[in-house]
Amino acid sequence: MTLSVHRIADTGLGNSAWLVDLGDGSALAVDPSRDPGEPLELAEKLGLRIRWVVETHLHADFVSGAGELVAAVPGVTRLAPADAALEPPHEPVADSEERDLGGLTLQVLSTPGHTPEHVSYVLLDDRRPQALFSGGTLIVDGVARPDLISPERTEPLARAAWRSITGTMLQLPDEVPVYPTHGGGSFCSAGSGDQPSTTIGEQRRSNRLLQVGDEDGFVDELLGGLSSFPPYFLRLRDVNRRGPRLYGTDTPRLDPLAPSVVAERITDGAQLIDVRPVDRYADAHVAGSLSIELRDSFATWLGWLIDDPDTPLLFVVDDDQDTDDLVRQCLKIGYEHLVGHLAGGIPGWRAAGHDTVATPLTDTPRTDATVLDVRQRSEWEAGHIADATHVELGNIASAAGDLPDGPLVTHCMHGQRSMTAASLLERAGRDDVAVFSGGPDEWRQAIRRGA
Repeated sequence: MTLSVHRIADTGLGNSAWLVDLGDGSALAVDPSRDPGEPLELAEKLGLRIRWVVETHLHADFVSGAGELVAAVPGVTRLAPADAALEPPHEPVADSEERDLGGLTLQVLSTPGHTPEHVSYVLLDDRRPQALFSGGTLIVDGVARPDLISPERTEPLARAAWRSITGTMLQLPDEVPVYPTHGGGSFCSAGSGDQPSTTIGEQRRSNRLLQVGDEDGFVDELLGGLSSFPPYFLRLRDVNRRGPRLYGTDTPRLDPLAPSVVAERITDGAQLIDVRPVDRYADAHVAGSLSIELRDSFATWLGWLIDDPDTPLLFVVDDDQDTDDLVRQCLKIGYEHLVGHLAGGIPGWRAAGHDTVATPLTDTPRTDATVLDVRQRSEWEAGHIADATHVELGNIASAAGDLPDGPLVTHCMHGQRSMTAASLLERAGRDDVAVFSGGPDEWRQAIRRGA
């Protein structure tokens, strides 16, 4: 048979959940994220009823939505790795176990590597493999990182990944489709292609980590390519093990709050996050607010820069921005103390008698300033402005006191991360920060035009 497998993409986190038509009116959901709306709506559109939800591992980069689907659809069976020791109701599964899905068979493979409890799932039709759901142990042109547990377990997990892939996954026929959870743009990934799915044969031929030929070479290549990751990754595994709060399909509302209330909450320790586009933040914003533009990657940077998930969060939004999307992004990484948003936005703040500040946003190079490149290490190594200083955005707050005196110009590629960096530096007491709106190429082109 030809399986019908549908992707539910989270482009911000670089992940894919999968909904599989089992051919009898029922569906299998694999690694769903917290908001149950998308898989439920997709199943309804396809005329399917979700009967099974399976998880490959304890997720570090998002809050699991498996419990939401169990609560939303009576009779759903939830499968999860036995070694995950989940507290919510589920059926634990281990290597070589099988489940009859009503014509198709789901076979469990123990595939530690990305995490120690990791399993993958093979769908069989008349004992012939039809699809592999590989989670993070094997992804398109890479593997998911093994360093999210502890430094002591990183190398052993990398070695486990080699054995899981070569000894188990690559034993499947070349034509078997592979549907990973992690992909391009995921900080869980250690190298990945742009395609969401692949085949066993394609990975045998093109996955650079598998071309080194032996376990030691694989481990060296994998560990040598690891980059930084958001600190919230270190706590979500336990959130998912215990089981998150269930919200259902009704997204909590973000209430408008009067400027006087917002000011009081800030005084009491709430964090004000301005999610407007960077040009509007540059023109006027509340002093001390943190700029994180609402976009696909909003959740990643929220989790990276706000250490404590219990921090009360307030927001500045524009009228044309989707507060439901904002709430969903916060919830999917476990930030639930959402106090409200500033009623009337910045005009309302000013009308109430409060001051605002501005941050220069320019497309003109500042040769009198220290250039601060806030991109990831891999981006910096691929090319940067001569004499620039490199500090990844996630490290800006801790590095602020060590930066050179005098004016600073932050840059990334399009201005969002560099404006976030500028807001962090302003909170640290710097009043001499400007933001360059482009990247290294635009900087060099502007220099040439001015020469």
